[in-house]
Amino acid sequence: MNTPHLALKLGSLVRTAGVLSSLSMALVLFGSSQVWAQSYPQKPIRLIVPLAAGSAVDNAARIVMQKVATNMGTAIAIENQAGAAGLIGADRVAKSTPDGYTLGGFNDSIMTMLPNLQAKMPWDILKDFEPISLVATVEWGVVVPADSAIKTAADLIAAAKKAPGQLNYGSGGNGSPQHIAMALFASQAGVQLTHVPYKGATQAAVGVAGHEVQVAFQGIATVSSLIKAGKLRLIAVTTPRRLPQFPDVPTVSESGLTGFEFNSWFAMMAPAGTPKPIVEKLHAEITKALADSGIKEQLFGLGLSPRGTSPDQLATDLRAQYAKYGNLIRQANITAD
Repeated sequence: MNTPHLALKLGSLVRTAGVLSSLSMALVLFGSSQVWAQSYPQKPIRLIVPLAAGSAVDNAARIVMQKVATNMGTAIAIENQAGAAGLIGADRVAKSTPDGYTLGGFNDSIMTMLPNLQAKMPWDILKDFEPISLVATVEWGVVVPADSAIKTAADLIAAAKKAPGQLNYGSGGNGSPQHIAMALFASQAGVQLTHVPYKGATQAAVGVAGHEVQVAFQGIATVSSLIKAGKLRLIAVTTPRRLPQFPDVPTVSESGLTGFEFNSWFAMMAPAGTPKPIVEKLHAEITKALADSGIKEQLFGLGLSPRGTSPDQLATDLRAQYAKYGNLIRQANITAD
């Protein structure tokens, strides 16, 4: 008997059996995840929005996810956890069980600005989350109290140059989009303004209306009700062209700072490790909701533009904007302090 030859054959058979066993296990897991996705959801879903109630992201999340909940035949409970510019709420999502029952509604500040401002982060936006879909972009503008003497972006720049550091602006917190937008504006305009961080975008908007601060950059969705109520005046929008819903309001670029543009966006994320079939099902449901004419109308009315992208495209865009804002923040010497 050729013992070495027999040993080789046995070794080969063992390795083959191991490969087949691994393949069988993979097929079982794939099959079980597919079955899981087909039966998902079997209980209410929790959506954590790490921003204040009434913010642009919160408004968009409630409009879109209510439709998703109806279509899926389940309940989606939205929990607002403002503070630390979204750091705490996002941490809850990152550390949740990746089973599709805890999701995060994040703005681009949480995903691409905050990580570039913090020396140490409890999570990695590129590794600890599964992108689901871009939901909407938020159109932005500059607001002042309704009775302010500041009527245009040019007036704002002139007033800031006349009294360096004497004008206060509100934001939703250090590293929030409101903070970044005004810091970039001030840097490009060559002016100094004093930052007053609030616990959320809504509180900052109320602070402007109440004359606690003189000005703020805000998502239109956050301040539309205050504008309609005559408590805030929108003096400029940050889009390349004027917005159809505010045709008489000039852009920042045409009224004081040529070339300035700013917007933000809202995306749905899940904890890393959430099964791909679950992510794909959620993406399909969000896409379906965004195609609804009633949902589109509600979003447009709040200054939001419905979007919707694949998880892979969102991941690509996320990486690109993460790098972009890292460069901008370093160039403008913006800090979270």
